[in-house]
Amino acid sequence: MPNTAQPHQPEAQSPGPHKEAGTWQSMVDNNKALLLRKTGKDTAHWVEQARAAGIRSDRELRDWMRDGFGVTGYAQYAVSWEMFGYPEFMLRDADELMDGQYANHPHLRPVADAVLAWASSTEGVQIQMRKGYVSLHSPRRKFAQVTRSTNSAVDVALRLDTPAEGRLEKVRTRPDDPFTRRVRLASPEQVDDELLGILATALDQNT
Repeated sequence: MPNTAQPHQPEAQSPGPHKEAGTWQSMVDNNKALLLRKTGKDTAHWVEQARAAGIRSDRELRDWMRDGFGVTGYAQYAVSWEMFGYPEFMLRDADELMDGQYANHPHLRPVADAVLAWASSTEGVQIQMRKGYVSLHSPRRKFAQVTRSTNSAVDVALRLDTPAEGRLEKVRTRPDDPFTRRVRLASPEQVDDELLGILATALDQNT
């Protein structure tokens, strides 16, 4: 990012005008595709078979798929959600999810919006809305997560191989968690050229 005398402040806005933010639907679709790749059968087939086998609960379904067919993990969700219903929050659209995250902390919404303004206007970035956070994905994988972390701050967690210095903090995580860096933001003004440069580096490293 170029250095300027006055840091550039992105206009706080929702991602809608630039690109549509994804919701849980993309995860649903991915799980269905995973099930099809693993088994050669689609979700409707497995739902039909599970009902014919008398499956009546999520636990029974998971045990039946694992023990009888070796199907585990996310592939099971595709069948479970079809049989027993989707969690209510998964049916909300992107705006509803975002509103819910900041309903009790409206002063922090402009901070998150400023980060998402960058994401929505940057080629190769996909925005995925979740119940408690927003994740940013490159075409390869997730590289950042935007979360209201305290009553006065929004955290940007990063999958980034860069020394922790200055605003870039080291985060203590599980050994298998790659998001070991964080920038904590208290105001939209902190979404400046320095932060956008950090985000751009994280995107580049994970593309």
